[in-house]
Amino acid sequence: MRPLVLALLLAATPVFAQEDLSGEPAPAGAYQLDPAHARLLFRVNHVGFSHYTALINKFDAKLNFDPENPEAMSVTATADPASVETHYPDASFDFNAFIEGPDFLDAAKFPEAKFVSTSVKLTGEKTADVTGDLTLHGVTHPITFAVTFNGGYGGHPLDVGARIGFSATTTFNRTDFGISFGLPPEGTTMGVFDAVDLILEAEFVKPRE
Repeated sequence: MRPLVLALLLAATPVFAQEDLSGEPAPAGAYQLDPAHARLLFRVNHVGFSHYTALINKFDAKLNFDPENPEAMSVTATADPASVETHYPDASFDFNAFIEGPDFLDAAKFPEAKFVSTSVKLTGEKTADVTGDLTLHGVTHPITFAVTFNGGYGGHPLDVGARIGFSATTTFNRTDFGISFGLPPEGTTMGVFDAVDLILEAEFVKPRE
């Protein structure tokens, strides 16, 4: 959905106020991530005082969507470790490059992170645990995302094609993937903690056939 179309959609809200966008359900099939309406964040505890949050700007995902049999759905996602955005305020130090460098993500040596789902287990009417293999820093381990289906539609007068949306979170230990730089010394909190939160907000689209 282009920004102009989004603006028109917002402007037209009173006109469509009585319309249920889910009236035409999103069909099954192959969906592609809409990068204009997706964000991937990671979060780590810094010295026990705050959760430092940054973006991964370049990522993609493909989803096989099956509303009649959700546990048969699958997703494959990739991310570019060299696309970190920390919004670090001191321009004299490239903090993005530091996180992308050999002490942490080592993006030059490991240029792609990848998640491939292996199972989907429903936990509620619109929630599921999606388990799969995460390959990061050259190491592969299983992780599980807690996923919420936020809704979707098969089409809208101001949006071409079907659209669905999800929120997903997971937590893993970075040391499981060989990333140990900056851990707090034992018995202290002075450092960057082991646990990493991943937060995904994503919309997927399926063009009309």
